[in-house]
Amino acid sequence: MSEPESKTALVRRARKIDRELGIIFPDAKCELDYQNPLQLLVATVLSAQCTDKRVNMVTPVLFKKYPTVVDLASASISDIEDVIRSTGFYHNKAMAIKGLAAAIIENFNGEVPDTLEELVTLPGAGRKTANVVLGNAFNVPGITVDTHVGRIARRLGWTTNTDPVKVEFDLMELFEPKDWTMLNHRLIFLGRRICHSRKPACGACEIAKWCPSYGVDGPIDPTEAAKLVKSGDQF
Repeated sequence: MSEPESKTALVRRARKIDRELGIIFPDAKCELDYQNPLQLLVATVLSAQCTDKRVNMVTPVLFKKYPTVVDLASASISDIEDVIRSTGFYHNKAMAIKGLAAAIIENFNGEVPDTLEELVTLPGAGRKTANVVLGNAFNVPGITVDTHVGRIARRLGWTTNTDPVKVEFDLMELFEPKDWTMLNHRLIFLGRRICHSRKPACGACEIAKWCPSYGVDGPIDPTEAAKLVKSGDQF
């Protein structure tokens, strides 16, 4: 039986993997299109249970019709629904968008707030959404634990937790704040392209040598694994 991994060894392995992911995915970034914090906030709300590709098809129409926070707050729920219908759960999302716009006007002088504590008070904006906005629109370090990040963190042995907030804090202990946002992007790129939930492409993964879950859920044969790799234009 092998010795349990020490905290120091875990930190070193985790940071090594992050560096390698930086080489593998040099273009890793937020895959939602946006031009300002409000647009990113709305796009992130729309991305729940929906692909970024679909959101990026919808948001240009939405923001052309409702370019400002006042326009969104003044729009009817049904009109917003008509634009965002294809993203799914459109009624709840429309209410959240209208509600967050109204809250931004009422509580934050019409400007999207730039702290976690304030962002999570907005309708539809939990910790995950808040961290996306903070890290990408305001350059405030944060770790967004979506399904990809949580799954990969567990497979890599960085955490045993399933609660997103607990996973977030576990990862914060392993990496320096300056690396949190890019780590997020790299893990999401890995999760969407290679480390899939049901059948990861283990044999095509360039960090496999540091992964304790290598071959557990996915094929290790390079040819078979290569067939599972997805390209960026699918998301």
